[in-house]
Amino acid sequence: MLRGLRRFFGFDSAEEDELEPPLTTLSSGPQSGAFRVGEKLSIKGEIVGEGDLELAGRFEGIVSVNGRVFVGERAEVDADISASNIVVGGKVRGNLNATGRVEILPQGVLTGNLKSGSFAAANGALVKGEIVVDRGRGRIEVGGAQP
Repeated sequence: MLRGLRRFFGFDSAEEDELEPPLTTLSSGPQSGAFRVGEKLSIKGEIVGEGDLELAGRFEGIVSVNGRVFVGERAEVDADISASNIVVGGKVRGNLNATGRVEILPQGVLTGNLKSGSFAAANGALVKGEIVVDRGRGRIEVGGAQP
């Protein structure tokens, strides 16, 4: 992501962009054993527990799982999400909190704050909010807030 910004402002050439590693395997898609909220479903409520979750439809409420959350490309989510790892491929309005990594895919849109141990956004991803990457003792903040 940083390399893309540097290239945008003319500090790096496009040739160097080819060396940038792709997003991690988190963005490979939903896991086969994940609980799935289908594309044609609309659910309001709270999802709490252990295991992976795929949101492909519409969800409004709270998600708190000890596992991975994958928001599908056509999903529309109005929720605060807490999980080990979060991948956003659709639209999310709410705050994200991950103990591990948060990834925003090229078609992903996040309107809300996020806090995680690691963060990546692909070219084309949209994020409106505060981003806090907390790697244990060291703390990196991106956004308007000051500690």
